[in-house]
Amino acid sequence: MATVELRFSALPEHVRTARLVAAAVARRAGVDEAVLDEVRLAVGEACSRAVGLHESHDIAEPVRVLLIEDEKKFSIEVGDGVSGDSGTAGARGGETGGAAESDAEGEDEMGLAVISGLVDDVEVTAGKDGGLIRMTWPTTTAVVVP
Repeated sequence: MATVELRFSALPEHVRTARLVAAAVARRAGVDEAVLDEVRLAVGEACSRAVGLHESHDIAEPVRVLLIEDEKKFSIEVGDGVSGDSGTAGARGGETGGAAESDAEGEDEMGLAVISGLVDDVEVTAGKDGGLIRMTWPTTTAVVVP
């Protein structure tokens, strides 16, 4: 199992770099060329979501991205530093009620909906160490030709 780890300051301008690195590693891992645009979009959405969470919660630590190449699949994990006990926006937002928080939660939910539409195998979790979006795609070595 080969793993590439990327950490970047929670700034929107770094999301593009994460997308490019993810696409390059996915291609090398054997993800189908037809799916690479979905990989780029999903990673961009997950990283943008993490950057937004870091900004709204004043978290200085970097956004974490793990690119994991297994024998039959390729996974990307995007982690943020916002602690919570579930993957839902409401549980991650702390106190609710303000218009700005409501807008942030709406954007968070929209980002998760976009990711779910792009990736068949997606898992969103949150715990005391932060949130994690894990996205998985099959590699061409995993496709069985009859």
